[in-house]
Amino acid sequence: MEGEVAARRKAGVVVLIARHGRIAWEKAYGVADLASGKPLRTDAMFRLFSMTKPITSVALLTLFEQGKFQLTDPLERSIPAFKDVRVYSGADAAGHPILKPPTRAITIQDVFRHTAGFAYGGYFEDNPVDRAYQSEGIVYEKLDSLAELARKLSAMPLLYDPGARWVYSFASDVQAYLVEVFSGMPFAAYCRQAIFEPLGMRDTVFGIPPERAARFPTGYHSAASGALVPIAPDEDPYNHFTGHAFGGVSLSSTAEDFLRFAQMLLNGGELNGQRILGRKTVELMVSPALPAGTAYWTAGKSYGLGVEVLTDPAQAGNLGSPGSIGWPGLASTWFTIDPREDLIALVLTQYAPRDVRFDDEFQTLVYQALVDRGTSSRRARAP
Repeated sequence: MEGEVAARRKAGVVVLIARHGRIAWEKAYGVADLASGKPLRTDAMFRLFSMTKPITSVALLTLFEQGKFQLTDPLERSIPAFKDVRVYSGADAAGHPILKPPTRAITIQDVFRHTAGFAYGGYFEDNPVDRAYQSEGIVYEKLDSLAELARKLSAMPLLYDPGARWVYSFASDVQAYLVEVFSGMPFAAYCRQAIFEPLGMRDTVFGIPPERAARFPTGYHSAASGALVPIAPDEDPYNHFTGHAFGGVSLSSTAEDFLRFAQMLLNGGELNGQRILGRKTVELMVSPALPAGTAYWTAGKSYGLGVEVLTDPAQAGNLGSPGSIGWPGLASTWFTIDPREDLIALVLTQYAPRDVRFDDEFQTLVYQALVDRGTSSRRARAP
């Protein structure tokens, strides 16, 4: 971490590693802002981007536990607009899209695991369906609500038949809209009531509230020369997220706040006497859920209900344990939860787009430092 900062590849980084229910290492490296030289603090607030997604999944799973839906329910039962979706099947001689009925209906399980047929509007791929999303304004900064997102998404062609592929997508935002449908509450309010307040996550918010803005490090990207360039305020999507909560991005948090969420999952759904999910629900969430023959984007890994699942460290090409879960964020944030080693590791910085090698090196360094074996008798508490 000190080398990353010294080489000006990162301005500042916060690392937190917890084991057996206690913090083993927590440190801030570098600065929050290069221009001012303001030191980075361990209680800095970070734009989580896609690390929002596991929290969204937990919110929806709390409603699953209340009997509001079954995973195998068709999505159209809860959001009727998805009843008449069609699948993109190429273009005719005139360049018009050819659409066909899907082989089966989208299920809520598909929405959890990114197998619904949705795309991500060009954030990761460039194809006719992604371009159609863009032309209809299905872009986070242009959307005013989850209801608007779901309405526009239901009018778009699917990229593939439900269950046929795993494609990273706006599915987590459909999950967030389902939270609103089933709870009758705004997504942000439900997350506060069901997750943040019970877990004591007092520094987990949507966007960048003005009263907390001073605690956010500056975001950076690299110029062609390799120099770090600050992301201008008018280019920071988190300004939009302050008043517009989404399920795929938009949450901000501190290392210790996110540790509380992660420790809850490692404990089987409970932290400090506050139960968020049942033990069997967490087991289901962290189990590989992709249909047989569905390829994930990384060898040796699969996907559960809102989290990546490590299935084979040798195939993944890094240190780790089968059954570990986690997820990254666009600004090079990353976390892992390893039940076998009773371990949680977090690295938080603000560098976009995601530096995959940086996250992978952090994972290697965390695991090479382990000297004792994991235990099933953890203290199961976080600060």
